[in-house]
Amino acid sequence: MKPDPSTVLDGVSATLIVDVIPHIAASYGQQAVAGCATLLAAAREEIDRGVARRVEENGALRRLFADARTVVADAELAAALTEAAEAEDASLLVSELDLGNRALRGLLVRLHVYVEEQTGEAARRVEAAIWNELRASTERRRSVLGNY
Repeated sequence: MKPDPSTVLDGVSATLIVDVIPHIAASYGQQAVAGCATLLAAAREEIDRGVARRVEENGALRRLFADARTVVADAELAAALTEAAEAEDASLLVSELDLGNRALRGLLVRLHVYVEEQTGEAARRVEAAIWNELRASTERRRSVLGNY
C-alpha cells in the first residue's frame, strides 16, 4: 500500500478533532491538539499546491526580470537579470525550488533598490510591476484555512 500524503494528513487531522479532543479534559490540551490538527491541515494544503505555487512564482519573477532588464543601465545588474530571466527551474523538488526562489527574491530586492533610485516613467513601471508581483506572491501563499 502506498498512502497518499494528503489523505493521511486529512485522516490524522480529523481523528484528532473528532476522536481525541473530546477525551481531553484540560482546555490547554484541547487547544494544543486542535493547533496540531490545524497545522496538519496546513501541511496537507501545502503538499497539494507547493510545487505549482513555487513554479508559478519563479516564472513570474523571471518574466519580470526579462521585462525589467532593458530599463537597467547598471551592467552587472542587467547581466544578473538576463541570466535569471533565461534560467529554468532545475528540479521540481520543493527544496530546490525554494533555493531558486530565494535567489530570485534576492535579485528582486536588488532590482527594487535600483529602480527606486532612478527617475523616469520606465523605472516607475518596473517599480509598479515589482509591487504587483509582491501582492500576487502574497495571494499565492494565502492559505484557504485563513490565519491560524
